[in-house]
Amino acid sequence: MSDGASTEYRQHRFSAPPGATELLVVRHGESIPARMDQEFPIAADGQGDPPLAPEGEWEAERVGQRLSLERIDAIYVTTLQRTAQTAAPLARLTGLTPSVERDLREIHLGEWEGGLYRKMVAERHPASVRAFEEQRWDAIPGAETSESLTTRVAAGLQRIVAAHPDQRVAVFTHGGVVGEIVRQATGCRPFAFLGADNGSITHIVAMDGRLMVRRFNDTAHLQPGFTLVPEPLT
Repeated sequence: MSDGASTEYRQHRFSAPPGATELLVVRHGESIPARMDQEFPIAADGQGDPPLAPEGEWEAERVGQRLSLERIDAIYVTTLQRTAQTAAPLARLTGLTPSVERDLREIHLGEWEGGLYRKMVAERHPASVRAFEEQRWDAIPGAETSESLTTRVAAGLQRIVAAHPDQRVAVFTHGGVVGEIVRQATGCRPFAFLGADNGSITHIVAMDGRLMVRRFNDTAHLQPGFTLVPEPLT
């Protein structure tokens, strides 16, 4: 038997194991500003449902162009229009029809839906300060509990993973949900990864019943000087 003296052992390079699902989790593009004289549209489940701002439409195009350069097997969006609008360029470029996973919708903000949350955070309302200090959403009046968020996000992810072994899936969702997915993957504090940028990509690998973070808040495609391959002429 060789003593291994002449054998080289290179550093490990990660590759997803058989049966794994790669999740490219995209936070939607920037939505329109909140105005107190004009509440956001409200979706059927009572959540604010603003469309993308022009800046968000640009971010959506950049996301679509970047991800179209990779193999994408499926696209998922939530029940809120800003995710479908962000996914639209990628759907157009790949020919894939997005599926809806309602359990990955944004955190329900209770009495602060319709755009009021942004005002309260900007003005450092005591309940918003307490929410961030205690790292729990239900410090906001009527807001969803952390336990509810954890349960439904886990259920939504499990359905996607079960449907797409050995595939790469683009999941268009929301900032609070991106933070919760990374929390579930790492066991970190609830708000540790809150604040993913609009149009950012977070790469998660689901394997053997667990989640692994490969990258968080990748915004290279939104930076000046980043070159994308142009769409082919038709």
